[in-house]
Amino acid sequence: MKSIKEQLVLVYCLADDCLKSQANGGNWRKPCNKPKCTDAEIIALAMMQSYFGTATLKRTYLLVKANDRQAFPALPSYKQWIARLHQLSRQIGVILESIPLNIKDEDEIFLIDSYPIKLCEAIRHGRVNLLRDDGAYFGKGTTGWFFGFKLHVVSTRSGQILGAIFLPTSSDDRAGARMLASLLEEGSLCVADLGYRGDVFQTQMYEEEGVLFLTRADIESPSLKITHSLIRERVEGVFSSLWERFATRVYSRSWNGLWNTLKLKMLDYKLCFAKIISYA
Repeated sequence: MKSIKEQLVLVYCLADDCLKSQANGGNWRKPCNKPKCTDAEIIALAMMQSYFGTATLKRTYLLVKANDRQAFPALPSYKQWIARLHQLSRQIGVILESIPLNIKDEDEIFLIDSYPIKLCEAIRHGRVNLLRDDGAYFGKGTTGWFFGFKLHVVSTRSGQILGAIFLPTSSDDRAGARMLASLLEEGSLCVADLGYRGDVFQTQMYEEEGVLFLTRADIESPSLKITHSLIRERVEGVFSSLWERFATRVYSRSWNGLWNTLKLKMLDYKLCFAKIISYA
């Protein structure tokens, strides 16, 4: 396993290179607004969360501060750091999209699914109001009712994340699919669960995007139903890997903070999958 200093240098260089490659060379700040602690440092510190295996960004901040304070001589307070981190949400999204994919023949079959992001335990359902004004509401998943949002993810068969979108539970799964279908090449096959069934929806997606959505309801052969289920296990593996990065533990108190935190989890996942970083 890399030392904390080696890992910090690695993620800092990655963040700095990606920021500089963005529009205007990453110079989105006004000349008079150049903080001593750079944006790359702010993002690099957050990217250490999986390295430490901590459940919260605050714990990550404290561990970096305690173990290698000299790496960030101008490190702001935690409140200032987390505020700046969430202000960089768009830049983190660009970094996420810049991670290269390695599409192989087996990846001609794509997978799509949604995953519940719970904002509280079931015992608090009677009084929860967190992020309700931002669209959080009650929805039903495979494990029962929950209060929160849904993370919609489209991935390759090998497990590479092509794209994701974060929507209220009141949004139909097919609404998420419509937004993500443009990421797939024309003529692609997308394996989905029963939440994406429907002749009207499937016809529209095929005519507008050239993507065929296939659910178990569209298959008559028992053997092909089994094959369908085996292929779909891969997307469950993607969500499992995000869960291991504490994607299901919610501590954010704003929609932007929650979405930004999830993007950091997916960024870490994509970097590890591409073997750009490794914690082993």
